[in-house]
Amino acid sequence: MSDVLGGAGRILDDDAVRAYVAGRLAAADLDGRSVCVIVPDGTRSCPLPLLLGALHRALEGRASRVTVLVALGTHAPMDEAHLLAHLGGPYPGWTVRNHEWWDPDALVSLGYIDADRVAELAEGRMKRPVEVVLNRAVVEHDVCLVVGPVFPHEVVGFSGGNKYLFPGVAGQEIIDFSHWLGALITSAAIIGTRGTTPVRALIDEAAALVPSHRLALCLVVRSGTGALHAASFGTPEEAWAACADVSAKTHVSYLDTPVTRVLSVVPAKYDDMWTGAKGFYKVEPIVADGGEVVLYAPHITRLSATHPEIEEIGYHCRDYFLGQWDRFSHHHWGVLAHSTHLRGAGTWTPQDGERGRVTVTLATGIPEDVVRRANLNYRDAGTVDLDDFAADPGTLVVPQAGEVLYRLR
Repeated sequence: MSDVLGGAGRILDDDAVRAYVAGRLAAADLDGRSVCVIVPDGTRSCPLPLLLGALHRALEGRASRVTVLVALGTHAPMDEAHLLAHLGGPYPGWTVRNHEWWDPDALVSLGYIDADRVAELAEGRMKRPVEVVLNRAVVEHDVCLVVGPVFPHEVVGFSGGNKYLFPGVAGQEIIDFSHWLGALITSAAIIGTRGTTPVRALIDEAAALVPSHRLALCLVVRSGTGALHAASFGTPEEAWAACADVSAKTHVSYLDTPVTRVLSVVPAKYDDMWTGAKGFYKVEPIVADGGEVVLYAPHITRLSATHPEIEEIGYHCRDYFLGQWDRFSHHHWGVLAHSTHLRGAGTWTPQDGERGRVTVTLATGIPEDVVRRANLNYRDAGTVDLDDFAADPGTLVVPQAGEVLYRLR
């Protein structure tokens, strides 16, 4: 069973965290075994220098070798300077690698989840087999140790745990598959949902095929900082569940009534709209019908660093794709999912076309023609005055947007 250090409303002392990590790893069967440590990339708030420093001390002289694998999903790789700042270190004797999701030689197949089982897990939304592919570094080590935070998430409900395997260090097919399942449910319906959602069930099923011994150090991080509210160590399923309970009390902010407009101030750790779109996902539930979300990010100059096809497809609601599936099914489903997540709820029919529930406006460094071609609204970032927005009683200004979920009571 997993146990929890800390809790909602608490801030953990660094020495207490180090002692917790040392104690839990001392009791784990790691002597003489190789360990693959899976960590988040720079789009997640997490005090990795503190945690990896504690892990390095705990594993020194015990693990036969250690590889740190950065869970990119399909994000852009982190360069050496960014990795050093993100991870801390250096960590003598350890190897640090990006997850090379684009390189077939870096991946290995663990088999398939058959169509009937997929239909069961997906509650009938999908029925086709999916190949379970992930980074071969995971299976080439005796132990897989996930280290990462838990936040409300638009695809799976709450992130963390086995999600660092799938999609974190997985092949593109299962990444696309799991994200499209989430899109069929819709971001607004699944985000912040506790328990085992259909997407979580699919991820856990895939993780059960991993031959390595799986452990996790899950964390609840104060949004936008390196401070920890809680930590939990155990199996990925147990540690995740414990931290998701704390995250649900920590990372969800409730309003009594919907707002007409939200200004989401997107932090610099999101360097394209593919990642910065979290500023929309986390606030969509509180916007009134016909309202607007303005994503303010002057530093963002492109829609996606790694998925240029989003410029061709644009941003549309789920029913736009489902109603014209023959036109879109050949595209990566993960791209289609991202498209629906940022466009939000809406309808499409051949007669009436597409109607979004809310307007999505980009006030970024992305050129106006690119934004409008992608089916989003444009505003010159230079015209955004934070004080003016804050003074408007119908507007909610969200600083450091992207990690805290806003919901109606």
